Amino acid sequence: QVQLVESGGGLVQAGGSLRLSCAASGGTVSSLAMGWFRQAPGKGREFVAAITSSGGRSAYPDSVKGRFTISRDNAKNAVDLEIHSLNAEDTAVYYCAASRYYSPNYHITYAYDYWGQGTQVTVSS
Repeated sequence: QVQLVESGGGLVQAGGSLRLSCAASGGTVSSLAMGWFRQAPGKGREFVAAITSSGGRSAYPDSVKGRFTISRDNAKNAVDLEIHSLNAEDTAVYYCAASRYYSPNYHITYAYDYWGQGTQVTVSS
């Protein structure tokens, strides 16, 4: 059973940067496709980044492209999400997710088999 634990969230000023980390354990972590989602109060879970098991390809929605960067270190079983130029709309709980198989629907929650508990990011103006 794969377990995912996010860290790195907190309170940050608008315009600042943050690096979120996801520590994975159990199973063959290096074979998992990984993604990050976020959920703001009263809204659904929103896709923000995905990366293939090898780390060779990544994807982002247009809403965060250029500000978000996903990376992974399979030797450390870790996946990071860097966020720059934070604004109030980035305030949300950020979730790490893992999929046993690559899916072209990587931007949809049901493509993922495992989820972390989330880490809160709050952007102050």
